[in-house]
Amino acid sequence: MTKVRVLVGTRKGAFILTSDEKRQKWEVSGPHFSGWEIFHINGSPVNPNRLYASQTSDWFGQVIQRSDDGGATWEAVNNDFTYVGDPGTHLFYDDSQKPWAFKRVWNLQPSLTDPELVYAGVEDAALFVSKDGGQSWQELPGLRDVKGHMWQPGAGGLCLHTILLDPANPQRLYVAISAAGAFRSEDGGLTWMPINKGLISDGELPDPGADVGHCVHSLAMHPSKPGVLFMQKHWDVMRSDDSGDMWHEVSGNLPSDFGFPIVVHAHEPETIYVVPIKSDSEHFPPDGKLRVYRSRSGGNEWEALTNGLPQKDCYVNVLRNALAVDTLKDCGIYLGTSGGQVYVSADSGDHWETIVHNLPPVLSVEVQVIK
Repeated sequence: MTKVRVLVGTRKGAFILTSDEKRQKWEVSGPHFSGWEIFHINGSPVNPNRLYASQTSDWFGQVIQRSDDGGATWEAVNNDFTYVGDPGTHLFYDDSQKPWAFKRVWNLQPSLTDPELVYAGVEDAALFVSKDGGQSWQELPGLRDVKGHMWQPGAGGLCLHTILLDPANPQRLYVAISAAGAFRSEDGGLTWMPINKGLISDGELPDPGADVGHCVHSLAMHPSKPGVLFMQKHWDVMRSDDSGDMWHEVSGNLPSDFGFPIVVHAHEPETIYVVPIKSDSEHFPPDGKLRVYRSRSGGNEWEALTNGLPQKDCYVNVLRNALAVDTLKDCGIYLGTSGGQVYVSADSGDHWETIVHNLPPVLSVEVQVIK
């Protein structure tokens, strides 16, 4: 029997939502780690019982939790995230020089093939890897060698928030950093190059076409076309057809090209989804209407998906890791909001239903299909 497991990280704990492939009736488990911020919770594609959660608080700091029974029980694993060598300095907006400092884990990305391998994107921006299921961590310091002294924090901090693994090439990785840009590695994370050509950041950078410093909010790819990348930038929705070597804008007829998440349909590599937000100072949907926008042409032409979503007096936000898809035949789309709602569409976005109404503000949504 096929089971769908939705992993939800919130400001006050983690929740696990479970259904069958019809996705109509849901069981809710949680809160796990009640009262703690769960920035990200994710599961292994190789071992569906292996889950990782990034648990943090200003008082107790950062803890990585691991479950080997699908979230029924958890244990804290080693959390020694130590930057390699002299961490140097980076320039903050107040023009003072401060040392790099580890604050929290923003993204946990388990390997597509190895059940013990997992990557962690952290703040201040760096990439770590564990080869023993989180028991020990090592930084991949080559990333910070790519003009790290020029990176600056976005509104949420200097965070590495997105990690993409190329299913066709295990040595190829992508990351996105706010506010530094997108980067690619061809050797398993040892060395990196910026992939920001074509991005324009007028009013944000002294050189609006610089190779680093851009505020990238999210990246997405389809496993059947891993060389095609999609990006939600601070402003602009972008596309690359050459693994990030060059980008071009595909915002088209969107009501706003500002937003946070972007995802690709599980079976249609040219079908993409975004959630426009009014502006960088007004983090709510345009006109107070929560609308997911879908393009079936890889961008430029967009349609609003509204059936079942609130279309008046709605002022929630949708964060960069709070939009996800499942891999069922009728592709499901999942959406979490700052108002604590989690929505599901079991028909690729045509119709939406609420799974839960009153969770704490949602930080992340991931989906597992277990057969």
